[in-house]
Amino acid sequence: MIKNMNYLVSVIVPIYKVEKDLSDCVLSICNQTYRNLEIILVDDGSPDKCGQMCDEFARNDVRIKVIHKINGGLSQARNAGMGIMTGDYVTFVDSDDILEHDFVEEMLRIINKYNAQVAICKNSTFEKGGAFNSGHVEISERCFDAADAIKNMLYQKDFDVAAWGKMYHKDTLIGISFPDGLIHEDIPTTYKALLR
Repeated sequence: MIKNMNYLVSVIVPIYKVEKDLSDCVLSICNQTYRNLEIILVDDGSPDKCGQMCDEFARNDVRIKVIHKINGGLSQARNAGMGIMTGDYVTFVDSDDILEHDFVEEMLRIINKYNAQVAICKNSTFEKGGAFNSGHVEISERCFDAADAIKNMLYQKDFDVAAWGKMYHKDTLIGISFPDGLIHEDIPTTYKALLR
């Protein structure tokens, strides 16, 4: 466990029509080894039971905040979460993702070790109901300046533009929002955070 770190980490989850995956996603966030979390579930007008599920999660965990909004898409949902976040750091989690139990702790460890503003990790894909390898893949830690980080991201050499799989210091996101109605909304957004 990280010593002497009391950072509040905001975890923003945009939610739409993921009733079957939502419990696994939210539980993987709630069960993190790092406990000082603000979990923001954004129900983007989901027509299934996702909204009710979010309210139930919030009743069972005081760290969870729920936003119910009219459907406006992924960008609007993320922006709504960013509008109320109070954390020192923020990470975005897609509602069909599952975090490893020490995701937040490891990202903060790397941020602390390198005095970084953004941490980025690798991901694994899996089929629901299939085997899931929860063991860490050995990768080397690397530190980039802004220019090299953007170059690597745009060439998808070590990581890509996806908003998820990254943890940002709140200051890197000041004045940045995800563009409304755009597919691949991360492309015109992530590089701005890295420039800072």
